[in-house]
Amino acid sequence: MGSFKFETTPALRTLNVTVEGSFSQEDAARFVAAYNDSVSKFNPKEYEIVLDCTTMNVTAPGVIPMLEQCYLMYKESGFKNVVFTIAKNPVLKMQLGRVARTTKLDQYEIREI
Repeated sequence: MGSFKFETTPALRTLNVTVEGSFSQEDAARFVAAYNDSVSKFNPKEYEIVLDCTTMNVTAPGVIPMLEQCYLMYKESGFKNVVFTIAKNPVLKMQLGRVARTTKLDQYEIREI
């Protein structure tokens, strides 16, 4: 079961999102609802979204379409930049990068810590 937390830092114009574990389709649906609620409170075109994925597992193939929908949400929201922070995990890095290319998310970076 996956979990997540949204926290806005207006002074830094950052939306910090922590995602953990493995997401099911139900978790992804809850994530989308929470995302929409959070983003409705500010102008995302003035913000960067930083996703802490350091404790996130590689996504199961059946959930990839939902992950792609999340990337499209970030793109359509118009964030200045989308940052994925991950632990050293080459498979997760490849997966996140592949989804970014598939969804044509141009303004992104993957930071390994």
